[in-house]
Amino acid sequence: MRIVGIDHVQLAMPRGREGAARAFYGDILAMEEIAKPANLMARGGVWFQAGDRQVHLGVEDDFHPAKKAHLSHPG
Repeated sequence: MRIVGIDHVQLAMPRGREGAARAFYGDILAMEEIAKPANLMARGGVWFQAGDRQVHLGVEDDFHPAKKAHLSHPG
């Protein structure tokens, strides 16, 4: 199988920080918030989209920030 693109990236976030995620990804980066499927809403987190790429922020109760994880854009 040959990979031809990426649909989304899943990142972890602490529980209850959806407002901070919306401020950063929505307000600062101007990404569009998209609805999570109904069966995933109770888990918390928030999803965003830019063009045809998505960032899914999922809640981890034992969250520890990654030291080198990051997103980038092509230009």
